[in-house]
Amino acid sequence: MKPISRENCPVMRAVEAIGDPWTLLILREFFLSGSRRFSDIETQLDVSPNTLSARMKKLEDTGIVSREIYSQRPLRAEYQLTEKGRALAPVMNALYDWGQAHTSGGTGKRPAKK
Repeated sequence: MKPISRENCPVMRAVEAIGDPWTLLILREFFLSGSRRFSDIETQLDVSPNTLSARMKKLEDTGIVSREIYSQRPLRAEYQLTEKGRALAPVMNALYDWGQAHTSGGTGKRPAKK
């Protein structure tokens, strides 16, 4: 790693943006399925609406996802990764590979790509 300023560390800034387990799992869902509706993510992850709402707001505020309203009553939105969010693909792939190789249940190999 390059020498860095601890006061303005890129790793620290990245962790502030995406460094909690729910956020990483939400991002996983986007990479697996593309655009997502709030209810789909809530069901898939079995996460509380308050937790999901807070994480989605943070991802939107940091420019990682964008939101498009598709119903006003009740208010419903669909989310998708922005260019900034899609740039996280190598990070998510690295986490996947590390998890496969170094955690219990992993095979040490990446599944064959289709």
